[in-house]
Amino acid sequence: MRPLVAVTMGDPAGIGPELCLRLLHLKELDGMCRLVIYGDLALLKRVAATLGWPAPPVESIRDLPGLDVDTVVAGKVDAACGRASYRYVQQAVEDALAGRVDAICTGPIHKEAWHAAGVPYPGHTEMLADLTHSPDSCMMLTSESITCSLVTGHVGLRQVPELLSSAGVLTVIRLTAKALRQLRNREVRLVVCGLNPHAGEHGLFGQEEERVIVPAVEQARREGYWVEGPLSPDAAFVPQQRRQTDAYVCMYHDQGLIPLKALAFEEAVNVTLGLPIVRTSVDHGTAFDIAWRGRASVTSLVRAVELAARLANQPCSQATCS
Repeated sequence: MRPLVAVTMGDPAGIGPELCLRLLHLKELDGMCRLVIYGDLALLKRVAATLGWPAPPVESIRDLPGLDVDTVVAGKVDAACGRASYRYVQQAVEDALAGRVDAICTGPIHKEAWHAAGVPYPGHTEMLADLTHSPDSCMMLTSESITCSLVTGHVGLRQVPELLSSAGVLTVIRLTAKALRQLRNREVRLVVCGLNPHAGEHGLFGQEEERVIVPAVEQARREGYWVEGPLSPDAAFVPQQRRQTDAYVCMYHDQGLIPLKALAFEEAVNVTLGLPIVRTSVDHGTAFDIAWRGRASVTSLVRAVELAARLANQPCSQATCS
């Protein structure tokens, strides 16, 4: 059977609702999977009416009411919207763990709205790891042109050095190689980025490379992984290096997402590795400045659903899971 993919609506005040409406009327996914939108049916109907689009088919909606949809203002940070978007993901995770859906694809949430609502997570990745009891997980963003996995995620830059460990770097290497081997059906080549300028220059500009990153790379090589590094971050993403690299292991959020979004914005897909369920996501945010105007591109969401369906058809132990 075609896998059932749960698509969470994201923040009601953002572009998530209109992307879900577009998704439900696309024919290109019909042969690949079945879709169910986790969100608020009344809000979806309101956005459809605002845009002059057809109302969503009720049978394709997992209706999770509780939001006063008449008070939602497009493009406005709202604790109620943050609480609602959290609830959509929470229910989808519960259903995925119970086997009621085969994969989750998450729409964009607004982290400030989550914070205002008292949600105890900085983002999806940390929430998913906690709810699925998955201590060894990481974020991987993948596209045809570039793939990056992150050792640390949604934390302040000053916290990164203290959060890095050889075990953490090695875990991301293992998870990334495992996922890409399955997706590409061959051995893969990884590059591990340094943290400091010139990858520390043998300790002149920082000790993290020699103390943390090099031991992880050496252990990965002993385990049979094809891995290079640590490479200087300012040279790691040049065209010649990208042509011979399947994925980059990056030490912090912007180290990986800046080159990825420069090269593959709207094409990349966010995958959480190391979970007992399949989860993908768009590579963009809520785009409050264009919310409910019908201008948002659905490309990234389509790619995310496609990958979720593909991963759902593979054995969990061989794809994204630990």
